[in-house]
Amino acid sequence: MSKLGMGLMRLPLMDENDQTSIDYEEVNKMVDAYMDAGFDYFDTAFVYHEGVGEAAFRKCVVERYPRESFKIATKLPLFVITEESQLEPIFAQQLENCGVDYIDYYMLHNVSGFTENAWKNVDLYSFIQKKKEEGYIKHIGISTHGNAEFLEEILFEHPELEFVLLQINYLDWEDEGIESRKCLEVARKYNKQVMIMEPYKGGFLADVPEEAEKIMKDYNPDRSVVSWAMRFVANIEDVEVVLTGASNLEQLESNIQEFNDTDPLNDEEMEIISQVSEIINSNITVDCTKCRYCVDTCPEDIDIAKIFDLYNKHKLLETDEWTQFGNAYLNYTKLDGVGIASDCIECENCIEECPQQINIPEVLKDVAKTFETEIYGFTD
Repeated sequence: MSKLGMGLMRLPLMDENDQTSIDYEEVNKMVDAYMDAGFDYFDTAFVYHEGVGEAAFRKCVVERYPRESFKIATKLPLFVITEESQLEPIFAQQLENCGVDYIDYYMLHNVSGFTENAWKNVDLYSFIQKKKEEGYIKHIGISTHGNAEFLEEILFEHPELEFVLLQINYLDWEDEGIESRKCLEVARKYNKQVMIMEPYKGGFLADVPEEAEKIMKDYNPDRSVVSWAMRFVANIEDVEVVLTGASNLEQLESNIQEFNDTDPLNDEEMEIISQVSEIINSNITVDCTKCRYCVDTCPEDIDIAKIFDLYNKHKLLETDEWTQFGNAYLNYTKLDGVGIASDCIECENCIEECPQQINIPEVLKDVAKTFETEIYGFTD
């Protein structure tokens, strides 16, 4: 049976427009509920919450619980690595950020075509192996959104790796771009531990279209929508950890409850999952999981993840009229320093960082066409 991991990528905020404004009181409650339920695996990264994610882990876990009571996983930020001289200072900073003497699970973050400048030009693998030998790391691995062929090349070339963190959920299981099932099979072939991220695909599988929800509820009215997603991943064999993020205590408690009630899906339920996937794919306009990797690279300060979330919700209503999401777009992008969709200069920095391979500049054009009209107050 896999373990439930607590992902720290989408923590509760005091100000939803400021990723650094973490609500520590709420996070403390979440950590306590998670630990009280018998779980102990926390996952963060150097870049989460615009650089304060690891420190939030220190404040809410390390400073409140004994070291032997939890495991911490974090990641080397390949996005910023250009030369070997950066590795030691960044790693030292991560130990300080997290407030620990060693890291249980350490990953190269998002090993893929988007970060090849780092892993091709800098000997990252020797560095993390050395840190393991020195006792600063217990287990070394990678996180990746690459396809199965790419993953096989990495695992063949680097047998020292012990685990992989993969994007797996029922929507991506047979997706030709993500290849969740095929990636899992590659990891098994090389006898690597598997950790799962994005079991709800950034929230898509917690808020499915009404048509899809009806199919699920007609079959079993007592099961929540998210329970289908959790049951799918929790019953995959040879999975060490299933990571779920939560933005408040209620979501976390729901994750725990669903994880503790994960009987396997039967054949009829798997067929329903297939139908639901078809419906979701036909309704999703932008396949954005709100990871926010693109946001830091935008020279025009466009909060791409936030804008795409509003755009998706608007599109689901299938209307050209005013919606609350267009109004939210107007209010949010009018804030000082926040770019609007039409500010995009098509530099394509964001494309290089996007794990979902979205052509972001092209989508932003349609966002601008949809929201930046007289009906929403963008008159020149």
